Amino acid sequence: MKFSKVCVTIILAGFVLESCIKEEAPNAECDIEKAYVKVNNPSTLFYSLADTAVNILSTDSTVTFSVRRTADLSAVSPMFELTKGATISPASGSVHDFSKNPVIYTVTSQDKTWNRIYKVAFNKVIRTVNDTICYDFEHYSLESSSQKYYVWQHEEEDGTLSNIWATANAGFGLSMSTAKPEDYPTVPVTDGYEGSAVKLTTCSTGPFGVIANRRLAAGNMYLGSFDLSSALTNTLHATHFGVVCDREPVRFTGYYKYVPGPKFQDKNGNILANKTDSASVYAVFYRNQDADGNAITLYGDNIKTSPQIIAIADCGYLKPTDNWAKFDVTFNYQSDIDADLLLNRGYNLAVVFSSSKEGDQYSGAIGSVLYIDKVKVICTKEQ
Repeated sequence: MKFSKVCVTIILAGFVLESCIKEEAPNAECDIEKAYVKVNNPSTLFYSLADTAVNILSTDSTVTFSVRRTADLSAVSPMFELTKGATISPASGSVHDFSKNPVIYTVTSQDKTWNRIYKVAFNKVIRTVNDTICYDFEHYSLESSSQKYYVWQHEEEDGTLSNIWATANAGFGLSMSTAKPEDYPTVPVTDGYEGSAVKLTTCSTGPFGVIANRRLAAGNMYLGSFDLSSALTNTLHATHFGVVCDREPVRFTGYYKYVPGPKFQDKNGNILANKTDSASVYAVFYRNQDADGNAITLYGDNIKTSPQIIAIADCGYLKPTDNWAKFDVTFNYQSDIDADLLLNRGYNLAVVFSSSKEGDQYSGAIGSVLYIDKVKVICTKEQ
């Protein structure tokens, strides 16, 4: 009897274990998490080691490597890190000709139910020849997949459009999913200083914001990218500030209008009667790699404090005005520029606008409105 009971117990345990194993479903995710290229002599293809790898956000469907103007792209073999169990076609590490068009890759989930299409491209970077970088905000459209909010592109000197502008509109959509595109914190307007402009508004995040203790969302726009996957868990790291800049910035100028909202509130919703909201407009120039060549990005918690920072141009207090007014501020350099590092794309420029200066702490005045147009970063002329 004892032996039989032991056998039955073992058999039952085996069934339970088998059942547990069967209940673990295959992974349904099908994302590229990282793309990289390994070549014997990276300097023939890339400006720096940091350019050989690209981290891919969950919302991205295009993977772009920045390479030298003279790079031979006829036979390149990018490698990919995928979500658990996913497969990719063409295969990771296979050789392709990227000299004319992007190559289309399909990632399939482990459970074979889902797939995603990615375009992988190599962008030949032409060094800036103008001493002034102009941002005019004329190129905008509804976000391609959701059609819920606006996104902006920048026209480069060769006429191509690049996705260097980011906002936290996608994060606002998590709390206000029924909002119309024109009700999001960052939207375009057609009556700018000249042509179109950007309107940034500090908005309520509704009942969800009260529950999450994030009662407002400041309208913001910046050079960089927004990581939606971090928007709820690590908000300050959702904002990735900066794009590569191979010029030495000297001055930061543009036009603005600003009207603060009527009631300033702290993150707990308490009204501070003696405090008025203010806008935030600044630019940061920083080293985008460490001593070993590893890529570095600044986030919301260190955009003004990181030891990587070389110079800051901060407009400080912007006087409220219903009419277009000009801002013009000089970059304050904290350390010298390494000329070789500059030549090899070792610096990033971040330009940041916000309708509430303390919006990153969920403090500000609902209804604060900032308009921005005709922004310029004036750099030293190429020698």
